[in-house]
Amino acid sequence: MNTIPLFASLDTLSGVDGRRKKLFYRLIGDRVVDALLHLPTNLVQYRPIQSINEAQAGENVIIELDIISHVPNAYRTKPYKIICTDGKNMVELVYFNAIKPYLLKLYPVGARKIIIGKIDRYLSQATIAHPDAVFDKEHKSHLITHEVIYPLTTGITNKCVQRVIDQALLRLPNFPDWVDVDTRQHHDWPSWREAILATHAPKSTNDLSLHSKFRQRLAFDEFFSHQLGLQLARQHQLRAQPGIAQAGNGQLVQRLLTELPFDLTEAQKQVVDEIFQDMAAPHSMSRLIQGDVGSGKTVVALLAMLKSVESGYQAAILAPTDILARQHATTIVELVGKLGIKAVLLTAREKGKARTKILEQLNSGEIDILIGTHAIIQSTVDFKNLGLAVIDEQHRFGVEQRLQLSTKGYNTDVLAMTATPIPRTLQLANYGDMDVSIIAQKPAGRLPIQTKVISHNRLDEIVDGLKRMLAEGAKIFWVCPLVKESEALDLSAAEERFTHLQGIFGTRVGLVHGQMKPQEKDVVMDCFINQSIDILIATTVIEVGVNVPAATIMIIEHAERFGLAQLHQLRGRIGRGNQQGTCILVYGKQLTQVGKKRLEIMRETSDGFKIAEADLQLRGSGDVLGTRQSGMPGFKIADFAEYPELCSKLLSLANKEARRVCQEDPYLKGPKGEALALLLRIFGRDEAMKYTRS
Repeated sequence: MNTIPLFASLDTLSGVDGRRKKLFYRLIGDRVVDALLHLPTNLVQYRPIQSINEAQAGENVIIELDIISHVPNAYRTKPYKIICTDGKNMVELVYFNAIKPYLLKLYPVGARKIIIGKIDRYLSQATIAHPDAVFDKEHKSHLITHEVIYPLTTGITNKCVQRVIDQALLRLPNFPDWVDVDTRQHHDWPSWREAILATHAPKSTNDLSLHSKFRQRLAFDEFFSHQLGLQLARQHQLRAQPGIAQAGNGQLVQRLLTELPFDLTEAQKQVVDEIFQDMAAPHSMSRLIQGDVGSGKTVVALLAMLKSVESGYQAAILAPTDILARQHATTIVELVGKLGIKAVLLTAREKGKARTKILEQLNSGEIDILIGTHAIIQSTVDFKNLGLAVIDEQHRFGVEQRLQLSTKGYNTDVLAMTATPIPRTLQLANYGDMDVSIIAQKPAGRLPIQTKVISHNRLDEIVDGLKRMLAEGAKIFWVCPLVKESEALDLSAAEERFTHLQGIFGTRVGLVHGQMKPQEKDVVMDCFINQSIDILIATTVIEVGVNVPAATIMIIEHAERFGLAQLHQLRGRIGRGNQQGTCILVYGKQLTQVGKKRLEIMRETSDGFKIAEADLQLRGSGDVLGTRQSGMPGFKIADFAEYPELCSKLLSLANKEARRVCQEDPYLKGPKGEALALLLRIFGRDEAMKYTRS
């Protein structure tokens, strides 16, 4: 089986050269097989007619016309008209930026031409602007009755793309299928080769749908390659050098549980057991904890870190923001200090001698737990014996950062956490290489948060309400979408709102946003948590991790401009104590249907998983593997936005099949091994190939 032509460079095809080479690479990819995966998005069909009166405006037609005269224009930007007749009715062919000699040669007066194009009508005049094709009457055999339309980019026409794809199709070899016959028959799927050929030659617009058996087969293959790549990586991790078994003696864990002023929920206990079992096993742990805002993920992670320390190793926790890292440090350092464990904070703000001392103590093993931001990933940070890496707010980091931290030790156990509930579809798509634990229960005593939706016109009423709330001892968050006023955007700005409310409530109002210096933010946050500030004006810098148990009111201006996940995170900043929380979503004048739907969902439910499912449907999934927040990661054929249920089913099926392959033939040595290796290569999962040879 010769597959070399399939994986040759795209510029080995005619037409992919010169200045168009970069354009083609950006549009399609750099391999011949990428052209096969560049699928059409539309089908234009042309109807043969005898008279122009048979055609509706906007219809694509084929018609024979006699050329009567040319009406050129002195300015090329103005329309150049060619007057024609079908024998009874006048028709105008219109060109812009016309080259007169070319058009005179193409449409000689007195000639009869076959014109293919779209009919437009202005008053009673029928026109065809820039016909799609022109033939002499004797060339009827060359007529096109339809045209397949592909995604394009500026500088490349549909005909150019079609020519390149036609050449790529000629290089399509016959090879063994990686999907067995029984599965294909069960789903009425064709072979991969048949699916490719049929997809590039659609007979109707129905063939462009993912419900078409041809497209559906290709979407499954795309999912299958993705899931197989993830599963092979996971298998490799388990097969690689033995991990570290961290069983511990349970003493530190038990002492912490005694120190805590509350009991763990049953959900927390279940997740702790799952983590401890993984850590005690002789291979690396790779586990994701999902927990809605306020479900108690941090204490679970702390117990895991203590398990690592009592097993003779160090632990580290990586947070996405300086505020969150310092908040973790405030909680963790004091708690573990009572147990004789040394925990230290390291961010970009620790410099000079203080930083050098931390690095030395970390390298010598004097520091048991390191808390920090991206600073702890840097090459200068060396652990003596890192056993567990905890990554908080996993969706804020990419896979590379997760791997960087895990390689700081010897096959370090990795525990990722996210407060953004992830639908099962996204779990499979983004965390197929990780085991998932869910904390589906909130601590006892937490009251549900009331959510109200109010128009921006009633802002004065909200401010009057704040006076009553402050008199009752409330702490209030007020979130704005911008830091400063913008001429381009009619949105509230934090600085403007701060000035406004400070004029009413004086020094009881504080301001924090991402453009402030870290030390300035610390002072304001400290005053809000412990001292004189009762109303904190902020941007989404407070979205994750900020824990102020006394805060009971959250006001979000222009809430319709935020995503559902972000609104849910912000709402989760309040009601963390034993008091009733109230979230007020303030919407502006220009409320779109999507914005209205978001606010309705927030008012109806506080279930993070329901909100995540709704968010997936409203705006796409987000590349949770990276840091992109919308659009499914790396899938060209599968379309989650258009076909969410079908894609979820295909992805689940692909996950099941990938797990079966990894159990039965983890090195892809069996009869289908060569075909499966080809599947991975076709969809650019070449990285997974090294795991089959390790």
